Amino acid sequence: MADRDVELTVLMPCLNEVETLQICVEKAQGFMKRANIIGEIIIADNGSTDGSQDLAKSLGARVIHVAQKGYGAAIGGGISAARGKYIIMGDADDSYDFANLERYVKALREGNQLVMGNRFAGGVAPGAMPPLHRYIGNPVLSFIGRVLFKTKIGDFHCGLRGFDRAAIIELNLRTTGMEFASEMVVKATLGGLKIAEVPTTLSPDGRTRSPHLRSFRDGWRHLRFLLLFSPRWLFLYPGITLVLVGLFATGFLLPGPVQLTPDIELDVHTLLVAAMSILVGLQSISFALIGRSFATRYGFIPPSERFGKILEALTLEWILLFSLILMAGGVLGLFWAVNQWAGTGFGELAYSQMIRPMIISMTALVAGLQTMMTGFLSSMISIPFFEQRGIEGAVELDIDRT
Repeated sequence: MADRDVELTVLMPCLNEVETLQICVEKAQGFMKRANIIGEIIIADNGSTDGSQDLAKSLGARVIHVAQKGYGAAIGGGISAARGKYIIMGDADDSYDFANLERYVKALREGNQLVMGNRFAGGVAPGAMPPLHRYIGNPVLSFIGRVLFKTKIGDFHCGLRGFDRAAIIELNLRTTGMEFASEMVVKATLGGLKIAEVPTTLSPDGRTRSPHLRSFRDGWRHLRFLLLFSPRWLFLYPGITLVLVGLFATGFLLPGPVQLTPDIELDVHTLLVAAMSILVGLQSISFALIGRSFATRYGFIPPSERFGKILEALTLEWILLFSLILMAGGVLGLFWAVNQWAGTGFGELAYSQMIRPMIISMTALVAGLQTMMTGFLSSMISIPFFEQRGIEGAVELDIDRT
C-alpha cells in the first residue's frame, strides 16, 4: 500500500494495554471497512512489557517503538511515522468508541485541520470519569484555555481527536507528557488552523489496572503549560496593573501624607510599597516581552504579527535611550539630595522632606538599570541562527515498519 493511497491513520499510544488493545483495533478496523476508507492502524508503543506489541502485530496493526517516555512522545512518534493524510488518535483503553468515527472523518474531509471530540456534549457514561475530573479539573482547565487563547473548544483534554497530519507537523509540537493534548489545541488556535468540535462519548475503560493519568500531577502540568504559553496573562497584564497602581499611588503621595480617615494616614511607607510595585511591574513586563520573544524564536509559540511589530519598534537603541533617561533622572535626584545634605554641613536632615525625593530617585535609577539589562537580554535572543528541526526530528524513534 503506497503512502499516497492511505487516507486515514488511527493512532493509539500504548503502554501495557494488552487487556483492551484488541477490542480497540478491531473496532477501528471495522469502522474503516464499513466506511470504505483506505487506512492503517498504528500502535505507538512506549515500552510495553505485557505483550501488547505482539498482539498488535497479530491483529494487522503497525507497531512503532518510541524510546522516549511520555504520552506526548508516543503520539509524536506515531504522527511522524503515520502514512495517512488524516490521523485520528485515541487511547487504547476502550474508553473511546473507535467504531463510530464518521463525524471526525466528515469534518476532516470538509477542510477542518483539527477536529476535537467533546465528551460533555456526547455523553459521559457513569463511572467513566472521576467526579474531580468531570466537575472541576476538565471544566476549569478548559475554561482557562478558552479565556487565555480565545478559542471555543469546550473540552480541551478529550483524547479522541482527528487532524490533518501535515498541518499538525507544521505546528512543531514539543511537549512529551500529558500536556501534549493542550499544546496541540493551543498551537492550532494560535496558528490559525481551522478547528471543529464534534460530540463523542466516553465509557469506563476496560482495564483492571489503574490508569497512567495522575490527577494533580498532570492537571498541574496542563495548567503550567497554559500559563507559560500565554505570557500576556502570566506576565504582561499583571505587570501593567502593578505599574499603573504604583504610578497612581506615587502621584497621590508625592506631595505629602494623605489622611484617609481620622485613624488612617498614608505616608512614605506606602510610597515605598508603590515604588516596589512599579519595579516589580516593570520586571514582569520585561519577562513578558523576553518570554514571548524566546518562545516565538524557538518555535514554542507561533509568530504574532502584532507582537513582531512591537519588537521591531523596541530596538536596543530606543530601550537604552529610555533607560539612560531614567537613570539620569535618578542620579540627578541623588545629587540634589547630597547637595541638600551638604547645605546642613552633613548634619541631620528633615526625614519627611528628604525621603520622598530619595525614593523617587532610587526607583528611577533601579528601573533604568533593569530596563537596560532587559534590552540587552532581548537582543541576545534575537541573534540569527540556523533553523532547528521540527517534530519529526524531536522524538527519538525506533520504527518497525514490518
